[in-house]
Amino acid sequence: MLTTERIELLKVIAHPARIRILEELTKGVKCVSDFEDFLDISQPNVSQHLSLLRRHGAVDYYVDGRLKCYFLRDPVIPDLIAIIKKEYSGDLPAPPCCPVTKRGTYPGNRPARKTKLSRPRENPAGFP
Repeated sequence: MLTTERIELLKVIAHPARIRILEELTKGVKCVSDFEDFLDISQPNVSQHLSLLRRHGAVDYYVDGRLKCYFLRDPVIPDLIAIIKKEYSGDLPAPPCCPVTKRGTYPGNRPARKTKLSRPRENPAGFP
C-alpha cells in the first residue's frame, strides 16, 4: 500500500465510531445489527460508517440471506488498533543536546501539555 493510501486510511478511521467498529472486527465477523447494539447508533448511521470503511479497503462483507456480514480486509488494521489501545507512560526523553550543532542543553522544565491554545487569537479585523 502506498504512503498516500495509508494516510487516507488513517483519516478515514479517525472517528470514534469507526475505531470501535474496527476494534470489534478484529474479534471476528460482525453483522450491522451487532454494531447497532454496542455502538448505540442507528442502523443507517452504522451502514454509512461501514460503507466508508469499505470504500477505502479497510473492510468488506458477504451476504448471508438478508444480512451483510462484515470482516477486516486490510492487514494493517489490527496493528493500528493495537497501537491505539496501548498504554504509554510519560513522554519520550529529551535529547542531551542539539543533534546538528552538538551544543546546547535541554533545561529540563518542559511545560505541561495543553489541549487548547495558550494565548488568545489575534483579531486583525478588529471585530469583538
